[in-house]
Amino acid sequence: MPKFVICFAQAHLNFRLAELRSLAIIENVTLDFDDKDLLEQSPFLVVGIDTVENAKKLLNRAILIKEIILLWAADDTLEGILLKAKNLPAEYFDPYRKSSFKFDISVFGSTLAIPDQVEQINRFKFLPLEGKIDLKKPEIVFTVYQDFYANANPKDIPEKPVRLFFGPFLATSNRGLIQTYDLKKRDYLGTTSMDAELSLIMSNIALARPGSFVLDPFVGTGSFLLTSSHFGAFTLGADIDGRQIRGKGNNKNIESNAVQYDLTNRILGTVVCDIAHHPWRETEFWDAIVCDPPYGVRAGAKKIAVNPKSLPKTSVLNPDGTYKLPQTIPYELDDVLTDLLSFAAKYLTPGGRLVYWLPTVTETYDPKDVPRHKRMRMIDNCEQDFGKWARRLIVMEKLQQHEPDLDLDALLVEIEKGIQGVNALDEQDMRVGDDGLVTLIDNPAHAKFRNHYFNIGEGETQ
Repeated sequence: MPKFVICFAQAHLNFRLAELRSLAIIENVTLDFDDKDLLEQSPFLVVGIDTVENAKKLLNRAILIKEIILLWAADDTLEGILLKAKNLPAEYFDPYRKSSFKFDISVFGSTLAIPDQVEQINRFKFLPLEGKIDLKKPEIVFTVYQDFYANANPKDIPEKPVRLFFGPFLATSNRGLIQTYDLKKRDYLGTTSMDAELSLIMSNIALARPGSFVLDPFVGTGSFLLTSSHFGAFTLGADIDGRQIRGKGNNKNIESNAVQYDLTNRILGTVVCDIAHHPWRETEFWDAIVCDPPYGVRAGAKKIAVNPKSLPKTSVLNPDGTYKLPQTIPYELDDVLTDLLSFAAKYLTPGGRLVYWLPTVTETYDPKDVPRHKRMRMIDNCEQDFGKWARRLIVMEKLQQHEPDLDLDALLVEIEKGIQGVNALDEQDMRVGDDGLVTLIDNPAHAKFRNHYFNIGEGETQ
């Protein structure tokens, strides 16, 4: 299997592999790599992919991947790269022998002056290339990656690169989508609108694609509808707060965003309801559920119920003949997530994904806090760290009909995946409800997240 070097954006480090694996599923590409080979201080990952064409496919809609090259040589010194390049089989160069070309020295974690780059490029003059040098529009670019690793302190930057990679450049991704959907350019947004980059990443991880149906049950201003529909999915949003859906007047609302981005043929509409009281027919219909449940900092959740503090309604109609809105009560985050997981297990198609944000307090977080269900497999748990608190992108996948329910051992493997120092659970620690919900801990840290958040007194808010 040919080897390639993926160059990631050095952003949202804990999300890079989750998106890469999801892109491979979407594009039906087989990957061969070790998770441990992607370091936080480096953007480079060596990956086995069956063909060059499939390698390029990965970048069709990638957000956290910048570019990819075919790997011809890897070493920890430039001299080693030059030696390996001299010994490459002649057929490696046959497709490029007559092509116009240029060399690109790409340095990460340090800088290299232009004269030094020219000097290094000239050392490759032995290569059997007969085409013209074209610095503007070459038919092929030969790339040398030089990795010094990321160092916060300039004094820690090594004098020479830690590792180098050499090979022909294949493709670059369309990270320009981040600017296309940038909040500053959006017609309608609110205080809880998810930023464009994370929205696009989540839509990729949710496997949003042409023909799929994606639901956001806490739609707010509709960020996930836009990005999932951009990738071809049919989307629909729901929210108990109809004011968010209707907008603030002047025709600024979710519908105007759909018009702005020419997505009216894929954004199917919105419904005012909560996750526990909804109009959906009981069938496995949704291919993905993508959402950011309100956790009470900027916006608190509510659900339909009789409010003991309000006077009983004597009629469902207002004096002008319009329908009265149903009464609501506060919706604690723990209950929100319980209902969300039960909904996903019932209404997702087999293999469908639930992708949502879980807020956690860094000091008290335990992987057992993550709500579980015997029909939902944990795929990824990606942390976005804000210091004393964090939010985690939880990615779950509904089991296929032929797959048995997850047992304690399976849950433990998933919970402990990539996490150190987690105490083992006994059978008595796990309780499975009639609806399939799994209780691993009685008082999860997110249950009273709003109180915890304001006690720590810092961080980004939802």
